[in-house]
Amino acid sequence: MASSNLFFDDIRSKVDVDPPQNDESTDVGELVNDPAQTALKPNGTVSSSVRELLECPVCLNAMYPPIHQCSNGHTICSGCKPRVHNRCPTCRHELGNIRCLALEKVAASLELPCKYQGFGCIGIYPYYSKLKHESQCAHRPYNCPYAGSECSIMGDIPYLVAHLKDDHKVDMHNGSTFNHRYVKSNPQEVENATWMLTVFSCFGQYFCLHFEAFQLGMAPVYIAFLRFMGDDNEAKNYSYSLEVGGNGRKMIWQGVPRSIRDSHRKVRDSFDGLIIQRNMALFFSGGDRKELKLRVTGRIWKEQ
Repeated sequence: MASSNLFFDDIRSKVDVDPPQNDESTDVGELVNDPAQTALKPNGTVSSSVRELLECPVCLNAMYPPIHQCSNGHTICSGCKPRVHNRCPTCRHELGNIRCLALEKVAASLELPCKYQGFGCIGIYPYYSKLKHESQCAHRPYNCPYAGSECSIMGDIPYLVAHLKDDHKVDMHNGSTFNHRYVKSNPQEVENATWMLTVFSCFGQYFCLHFEAFQLGMAPVYIAFLRFMGDDNEAKNYSYSLEVGGNGRKMIWQGVPRSIRDSHRKVRDSFDGLIIQRNMALFFSGGDRKELKLRVTGRIWKEQ
């Protein structure tokens, strides 16, 4: 018995199961984000004992149809059933294909608060639509926009601004115009190197200016782009321009900042910014073309 307990403890530590999208799911009616559903209701609380009944004993996530049970009535989610080799993790009996329809119907009758309640969401949602709401909730936390490392920090905008300043030592600037000089002594090194992130505060919002080198196919290039610290629907209210040049030539880019909901890599790989080929960048730098010296200027403005 000791060895089997270790087996299931190991599964709990590794399993991270998404609720299955399965055609066998119990029909609980059309689930929509109706204002009447999302209003805070006085009887919206659910006892912890009911929530525990809906918790998979293996992955500890909430269970969604089809919910399976063994002949002794112990339940398990459909995602974990094959992982335990069709054996009940509680009593070790064979699971078979028994559905726990009663528990599925209990779940259909529940209404629960959004898990981002602590971030300001006051909605109460039917059990089976709660997950969809949370994937789109306007109050869900943002990922840290810093691209220089795989940072796992999440939070609201004020928290992330403080985190960028204190933990990543990012330069903070006030104002809607900027004039930055980027210098690189060995411009041959472009192995996906992230060079700089600068945060600007203007119009009561925060913007992240990225500048980096990366490999585009076989060609080394540089890219500069702006991200908005907020949602996409707000980002569309702003525009920005970037300009780089030298030796009597210049390149200009104008665009709309992307929300930090889009990852840094997604924005970069979509080439949504000012892209400068290395030969052109070295031409702008002047001198013996052995050192990169780029001056990038720009401004941010709010659309009327």
